[in-house]
Amino acid sequence: MASKDTPARLTALIEAPLTGIGLDLEAVELTNAGKRSVLRVAVDQDGGISMDDIADATRLVSELLDGSDVMGQAPYTLEVSSPGVDRPLTLPRHWRRNVDRLVKVTLADGGTLTGRIVRSDEEAVVLRTDDKAPESQRTVAFADIKKAKIEIEFKAFEGFDDETEV
Repeated sequence: MASKDTPARLTALIEAPLTGIGLDLEAVELTNAGKRSVLRVAVDQDGGISMDDIADATRLVSELLDGSDVMGQAPYTLEVSSPGVDRPLTLPRHWRRNVDRLVKVTLADGGTLTGRIVRSDEEAVVLRTDDKAPESQRTVAFADIKKAKIEIEFKAFEGFDDETEV
């Protein structure tokens, strides 16, 4: 049976080896599913994650778990994936990996801001708050951000002309 410190122990076990193959550990989640547990591991890297990267990470994590007692003797299911678009932006690398994406930011003072990520560094992000006015940029320090998430954009398909029948 998993204990309260199992996610921390899992992180300690798999984070450095994942970094060794070029992947960042983004999340470790352990939940009960009947008599089994489900271990979800999210990984990412600059340039995005491929199915080959997921396969490599799955093999590595599985080998590490097989060689340790972190999960105990209870049966579990291992799921390795990318973090997904709905993941909150909490680290500078999250911002860097989402340049040109639209983001909604809740500021520490309670205000909100929606803008397109122009660039970021280790301390702050530059957002363009009006796509039609490229000069509408605002720098926001990460310390001033309470919460931030990518906004899903649905763009019109540009392949049809007005006379195409559907």
